[in-house]
Amino acid sequence: MKKLTEIQAELKAPKNQFNSFGKYKYRSCEDILEAVKPLLKKHDCTLTITDDVLEVGSLVFIDATAIISDGKESVSVRAQAGIDPNRKGMDIAQSFGSSSSYARKYALNGLFLIDDTKDADATNDHSQTVKEPSKLTLTDAAKDAIVKAVFEGKGTIEQAKGKYSISEKQESAIKAAVQILVNAQG
Repeated sequence: MKKLTEIQAELKAPKNQFNSFGKYKYRSCEDILEAVKPLLKKHDCTLTITDDVLEVGSLVFIDATAIISDGKESVSVRAQAGIDPNRKGMDIAQSFGSSSSYARKYALNGLFLIDDTKDADATNDHSQTVKEPSKLTLTDAAKDAIVKAVFEGKGTIEQAKGKYSISEKQESAIKAAVQILVNAQG
């Protein structure tokens, strides 16, 4: 879709948010939407984002789909984010909302080719877990990145274990999430 290519080239979604705890800048789903709306109007396109709550085994997650259309053609991208209903400091609605926003942000990143690889949000550890000296603690963002890499054939769980401390339970969750993507694809 030529219009999507033009929007991708024109889109500027700066990291206008600041996390004072982690001392880094980031962009939110809302930041991306604010930046893309004028381009959608300019190129006569619409953007729709939907969420589905899915469960595989004990893993509950949001599957967000971002669809851009010019009325003739459409392109869609999906992204997932796990839901932790026991997340400290959040009630169940906040936990679902947070996961929805996260999944939507990464669906938009994929659709509009926004690169977040240098985003500190991908490596920041908001938990109180103590890190091993030579390995990083596995955050939700890192877990999602590992799932994506394994699914796309760009990495393995064993490679991730070289960088992150991954428990057996976390490894099982990653494998389950990859299997969900495989099943959804075919």
